[in-house]
Amino acid sequence: MTDTLPALDLEGIDPQAYHRRWYILGALCLSLVLVVATVSSVNVAIPTLAQDLRPTDTQILWIVDAYGLVFAGLLLFAGSLGDRFGRKGALLIGLVIFSAASIACSQSSSPNVLITFRAIMGIGAALIMPATLSLLTSVFPRHERPKAIATWAGFAGAGGAIGPVMGGALLSHYWYGSVFFVAVPIAAVAFVMIAVMAPSSKEQTATKLDPVGALLSIVGFSALLFAIIEGPEKGWTSAIVLGSAAVAVLGLLGFVLWERFVPEPMLDLHFFRNARFTCSSIGVMCMFLAMFSTFFALSQYLQYVRGYSALKAGVATLPFAAMMIIVSPRAARLAAHFGTKRVVTVGPIIGATGLILMSFVGESTPYFLLAACLVIISSGTAMTMPSFTAGIMQSVPMHKAGVGSAVNDTTRELGAAIGVAAIGSAITSVYRDRISPALDALPAEAAEQASRNVGRATGVARELAAQIGTEQADGFLEAVRSAFVDGAHVGFRLSAAVMLFVAALLQWKFPASTPAPTGGGH
Repeated sequence: MTDTLPALDLEGIDPQAYHRRWYILGALCLSLVLVVATVSSVNVAIPTLAQDLRPTDTQILWIVDAYGLVFAGLLLFAGSLGDRFGRKGALLIGLVIFSAASIACSQSSSPNVLITFRAIMGIGAALIMPATLSLLTSVFPRHERPKAIATWAGFAGAGGAIGPVMGGALLSHYWYGSVFFVAVPIAAVAFVMIAVMAPSSKEQTATKLDPVGALLSIVGFSALLFAIIEGPEKGWTSAIVLGSAAVAVLGLLGFVLWERFVPEPMLDLHFFRNARFTCSSIGVMCMFLAMFSTFFALSQYLQYVRGYSALKAGVATLPFAAMMIIVSPRAARLAAHFGTKRVVTVGPIIGATGLILMSFVGESTPYFLLAACLVIISSGTAMTMPSFTAGIMQSVPMHKAGVGSAVNDTTRELGAAIGVAAIGSAITSVYRDRISPALDALPAEAAEQASRNVGRATGVARELAAQIGTEQADGFLEAVRSAFVDGAHVGFRLSAAVMLFVAALLQWKFPASTPAPTGGGH
């Protein structure tokens, strides 16, 4: 009963909220999966969407990326707003914005309208995601917080794999807008649960807002994401990419200088003097870089090489999601038993082992071997991510939980974007080199299209069957698949190298001791 628990055990947490904490965590994880799954589910809708709205290639790119660009750019500012004015309110407002924009996306009649409302969805997501983790810390006492954070991290990782399954299932029965509209009932359930059960939570002592720091962070991170997203499409040396990179450098450098100068900074840069905070931030970014680049290659491999439908490809990745949900909640116990440093060092090595094995998967490799690779990769990731998230949150005072959560989320988004852009570019480069000899027999326009990526090449092969003969078209398609598999192998090995780099860094720099609990109010 509540009255038998010593006040010290609750650490200032509202007793009613404490007894509802696992239900609150369920609502927070539901909100989290909603945000993460939206990133990946829209990808499977592109073919259907392209038929209905007929967007240009550039518009397709921005239908996918407008959400992530706005989302990542606003995270730090949104986290600080939640700390200042209330995390529960930020989460509820975010769910309303997200739902309204989702409805608008589902009914959009033109690509530009869809892009606009996808960007507005990003605003809602930026309010939601930091608030989920910072609210979690306000309803779980310190001794239970690692397990709760591990559960949160498991659903954060699983959301990326759940999205394609959900999207593929909807598209097999409904119109393209269903992948957006499905967010509305899910958000409604989360809204009611949080409104009823979650306590109010914000800084106990009001601090001034940092509008200059907020503006510089938004400009810097948005420009950086823009350059990363546009680099593979426009070329890394194009004027727009170099200009965006320059703006990013100026914005982020200005942000750092300003935060060092202002009396009440939005992000206290002294946090980065803490080796646990810095190593955890780098770890989150690199693990998400490896994970999202892997899914980028894997989704194309399953659909274009193995010929899976979007739904079947999504289902094929479920072993990854399942292991994230199973292993992540147990990561805290592993860290307590073996030591956090040992777990966060071994986890990336296990993940890298799975990626190296994946780099030997061929065009006809039995699925169970592919699934085994996914289980190994996911197990290593799930062991590690909760400790990184806990390392960030334990390194900031409680009254800055929103900003700490935003740092965790921003590094995730940056890692994902860099992974897809950089390693995706490496995969494409290898693909173009391997496919080049097979293009000589094609008409110039068809050859140019086929050289871009495996998706276009697959379409070209089907269109050319009547012109060059089915046998020759099948031979070209086989060359396309083989070229992409070679590129994917390079991508998997690069992702493995990133994980091994993380393991080496953590072995060298991650503190062996357990951090002292952070203070501060709720």
